[in-house]
Amino acid sequence: MRYELYYWPGIQGRGEFVRLTLEAAGARYVDVARLSRREGGGVPALMRFLEGDAVRRKPFAPPFLKAGKLVIAQTANILQFLGPRHGLAPLDEAGRLWAHQLQLTIADLVTEAHDTHHPIASSLYYEQQKSEARRSASHFVGERMPKHLDYFEQVLADNPRGKGHAVGKALSYVDLSLFQVVAGLRYAFPKSMRKLERDRTRITALYDKVAALPRIAAYLGSARRIPFNQSGIFRHYPELDA
Repeated sequence: MRYELYYWPGIQGRGEFVRLTLEAAGARYVDVARLSRREGGGVPALMRFLEGDAVRRKPFAPPFLKAGKLVIAQTANILQFLGPRHGLAPLDEAGRLWAHQLQLTIADLVTEAHDTHHPIASSLYYEQQKSEARRSASHFVGERMPKHLDYFEQVLADNPRGKGHAVGKALSYVDLSLFQVVAGLRYAFPKSMRKLERDRTRITALYDKVAALPRIAAYLGSARRIPFNQSGIFRHYPELDA
C-alpha cells in the first residue's frame, strides 16, 4: 500500500510524528501537499478534503492519512492505525492501549509547548501576545516541562526489559514521538533543556537511539525532513527560554 499523508507543506508540526513513523517503517508514502500542483498536490489538494465532498467522514484538520479507502485523522489515531501494521506497536491489547495512552499524553505536551508562544489565540501574531507568552513560557519551562519529562523518564525506568524503549521490548511509535518532542524542545528551549536533560538520562539515551536508526538517520539528513522554523509548533524565541 502507498499511503497519502496530508499536512501543511512548510512545517513539521503534528504531521512530523506521522512522517517519522512512516520513515521508520520503510513505508511507501507521498506527502501530498509538498507535491507540485501539476503533480496533483499542493495545499489545494489538502483543502479539497477539508472543504469538498471527497470523503463522507471529513477530517477537522490535518494531519490525516489516506490508506486505501480509509481516511484517518488526528495524530494519535493515525499512529494507533499504523503501529500494529508495521511492527511499531505491541501485539497485545493492553500494550496497544498503553502505547495509545502515552501518545495522547505526548499530544497534551505538544499543545502546551505550542501555547507558550500563542497563549491567547493561534489567529493572533506572537507580537500581539508577547507579555502573555512570557508568563505562559515561564510556567511551562519551570513547572510543566519538567513534570512531563519526569513522567516519561519514569515510564522508561518502569520498562527495564525494554532496553531503553518506552513500550514493550522493541521500537514503537511512542519512541519516535518522544524523539520528536525532545528535538522540538531542544530547538525551542535550548538553555532549559540542557539543564533538564542532565538528570533525565533515559530520555536523552532514547533520543540518541532513535537518531541512530539507519532509516531515521537517512531521513534526518534528507530534504524530506523540514527544518524547525518560526511557523511550526516548536518555535525559538530567546526571551521565552528563561
